Amino acid sequence: MDMTATLPQYKLFIKPADLKELKRDIWLDEPIPAQARIDGKRFEIDICYRGSHIRDFPKKSYQVTFYKPKKFMGSQQIHLNAEYKDPSMIRNKLSFDFFSEIGVLSPQSRHVYLIVNGKEEGVYLEIESVDEYFLKRRKLPAGSIFYAVDGDANFSLMSDLDKETKKSLKLGYETKYRQSRSAEFQLQEFIFKINTTPPLEFEREISKYLDVDQYLRWVAGIIFTSNYDGFVHNYALYRNGETGLFEVIPWDYDATWGRDVNGKLMEADYVPIKGFNTLTARLLDVNGFRKQYRRLLEEIMDHQFTQDFMIPRVEKLLQSIRPFILQDPYKKTHIDQFDRELKVISNYIEERRNYLQKKLHKLD
Repeated sequence: MDMTATLPQYKLFIKPADLKELKRDIWLDEPIPAQARIDGKRFEIDICYRGSHIRDFPKKSYQVTFYKPKKFMGSQQIHLNAEYKDPSMIRNKLSFDFFSEIGVLSPQSRHVYLIVNGKEEGVYLEIESVDEYFLKRRKLPAGSIFYAVDGDANFSLMSDLDKETKKSLKLGYETKYRQSRSAEFQLQEFIFKINTTPPLEFEREISKYLDVDQYLRWVAGIIFTSNYDGFVHNYALYRNGETGLFEVIPWDYDATWGRDVNGKLMEADYVPIKGFNTLTARLLDVNGFRKQYRRLLEEIMDHQFTQDFMIPRVEKLLQSIRPFILQDPYKKTHIDQFDRELKVISNYIEERRNYLQKKLHKLD
C-alpha cells in the first residue's frame, strides 16, 4: 500500500506459534514476544490484547511494552486502540485533546496504521500509558498512580457493583506505579476522608487531599464529552509527590460526543450536569465549590465547547485519517457512516450546549 507521511506505519512481526497462543484465549493478559518496525527502527516488544468487552470485537486492541530498546518516544508502554465501535474513530483523541485544552492532565494520542505479519489491520489510535514515564515526559513530580479498573472506583464506602459496604477501600483500583510503600494507605485515607469528614469541615479538609480546581475541570470534561462511565471508571488517579494532592487523568473516551459504548446515538441530556459519584456530590454541596464549578462550565462554553472551536478540530482529524479508513479492512465498507460523523458531533455540541444552558440554574 502506498503510505504517505500522514499516518505513521507500525509493522508488527509475531511468530506463528506465539500468534496462535495469543488468539487461543483472548482473555489472558500474558504477553507474547514480538518485533515492531516503526520509523525504520526495530524494537523488541511484548504484546497482549487490552480492554474488557472490546476483546470480543473482530478488530483487536493491543498493549505494547518495549524492552529493547526500553523506550519509544519517552514511553515504555503504549496502547493501540482499534476504536471499533466509534464510526468516526476520533472520539477518544478528540476527548483527550479537549481535556488538555481545559487544563486537565491527559494522555497524548495519535492515529497510526497497523500491519501484523504483513496483514493490514488498519487505523488505530496510539495512546501513551499513564505511568511514571507519563510524568517524566511532562517534567512533573514523581507520584503514585492508580488505575480505576471497575465501578468500585466510585470514591464511596459502598460498592457500585453489589451495593454493599466495601471490604477494602482499595477495591476498584489497580496500582500502576507506587512512589512509596504507603501509596495504597494514602489512597485509602483519601477515600475515607471523602466519606467521613463532617459537612462543616469538608471544604477545608478536602483541599488537603485533592487538587479541587483540577478535579472540577475533570468533572467539566466529563460533562461536556458525556462519558457516562467517567465518574466511576475510565480514569487514573495521580498523587503528586510534591503537593501530596490527588489529580484525575481521563482514560477511554471513545463513547462520547453523541455516541454510547455500543456506538449508538446518545441523547444530549443523558449525563446530568451534576454528574454522579460521592466525591462530586460532596464538592457540589459546598457553596464555594459549586459556584466555582458553574463559572468553569460557563467559561468553557464561552471558549472551548463551541462549534467555532471544536468543528475545525473535528474536520482536521477526520480528513487526516479518511484516506486510511478507505484501506482499513474493518472500516472501509462503512465510509458513508464515517462521512456522516461530522454532522453527528456537530449536532451533539449544539444540543448539549442547549441542555447545559438550561440546567446551569441547578448550580445556584
